[in-house]
Amino acid sequence: MSVINIQNLTRDYGAGRGIFDVSFQVEKGEVFGFLGPNGAGKTTTIRHLMGFIKPKSGDCWINGRNCWRDCSEIQKQLGYIPGEITFFHDMSGREFLKFAADYRKLGKNNRIGEMLERFELDPKVKIKKMSKGMKQKLGIVAAFMHDPEVLILDEPTSGLDPLMQNRFVELIAEEKKKGKTILLSSHMFEEVERTCDRIGIIRNGKLVTVDSVETLRQRHMHTYTVTLPTPEMAQAFSEDFDGVCSGVNVTVSAKQSLETIFMNYYGGEQDA
Repeated sequence: MSVINIQNLTRDYGAGRGIFDVSFQVEKGEVFGFLGPNGAGKTTTIRHLMGFIKPKSGDCWINGRNCWRDCSEIQKQLGYIPGEITFFHDMSGREFLKFAADYRKLGKNNRIGEMLERFELDPKVKIKKMSKGMKQKLGIVAAFMHDPEVLILDEPTSGLDPLMQNRFVELIAEEKKKGKTILLSSHMFEEVERTCDRIGIIRNGKLVTVDSVETLRQRHMHTYTVTLPTPEMAQAFSEDFDGVCSGVNVTVSAKQSLETIFMNYYGGEQDA
């Protein structure tokens, strides 16, 4: 049984807005990247998984539990970072984390100290005085503090500097090794390439592809034949660019970056 299971999920807001017949699964121990521009349907899909929205048609489950009917039980075992984090701004970071820990009935056996140290966050600062990056770090600490088995992360590194983004990528790699199941929505292509096993790309509310990063690259690989003046030059060229030499002709293959592949789905009139 898949840990996250979405089947024919539809929410039509009219005028072509919403999500339409979206289906995909995320397996135990897998990091699944969910890509699409703003308004494509990523957050709407995630809000269904969190039980914030009731499906118009179709359904979704986490660990066999229905996301709408069993949302309170699901959320006890879930780590979540929303795309737009809202806090009680009169609290300090420490007060907010204590509130969250009390809500989850966490004792001293939690990861708050570890996460604060990893992301170099001073929890004594009032939230209203925190920068966007500091608030994002606080959201990360809150999502991971109870060591959940399933994580749903909507733009989790928004506002973080490159050093903290890298630490987050390292954290995701560690969690994956522990067998955690992670759905990661992100605009950071390098982040997705470094962490995700498979990727789903959503366009205008419809899922246009679900594949591994390597399969996507193979599918979008381009092959070129280059003709050189002499066989010796052709041989040297083939060695430099890992090509196949035949006389003065060299055949080379070029894999596209994930960002280029993504733009193939969004930049042209047809899906690539």
